[in-house]
Amino acid sequence: MKLSQSSIALLENAIKKAIGKYTCGCEQTIVTDIHLQANQNSGELSIFDDEDEELSNVTIEEWMTYKGDDFYENVERILNPILCNMRNSGDFDKLTILKPFSFVLVDDEKETVAELLLMDDDTLLVNEELLKGLDEELDAFLKDLLEK
Repeated sequence: MKLSQSSIALLENAIKKAIGKYTCGCEQTIVTDIHLQANQNSGELSIFDDEDEELSNVTIEEWMTYKGDDFYENVERILNPILCNMRNSGDFDKLTILKPFSFVLVDDEKETVAELLLMDDDTLLVNEELLKGLDEELDAFLKDLLEK
């Protein structure tokens, strides 16, 4: 599934609107997860807090017309870089949410499909992209180590 730039911008704006509720400058809030619920039939992305309060909602046209069985895998592949770019841009730096907290993709029954991004000063989530080629690197390192 390929999204248009306008749809990607809509997703990013919806996430910014959702987290905007936590940039008030007031005391820190305890939120363990921010749930992103994607619906293939309606094309909606709803963003909720731990208390199931809706923080933001947006409709993505391309999701309504997508007929594949791998909808959530595609949504994860789309949302991951958006969230990572927002983190790298500092969009999450001024939030009044105590760390650690996560952005989690959930299905229609609010069951976790994937953990998209963990916000923690001390922890890094290991994902498939990070592990790509690790076996070869470790084999080469071990071979080099044993030859010396």
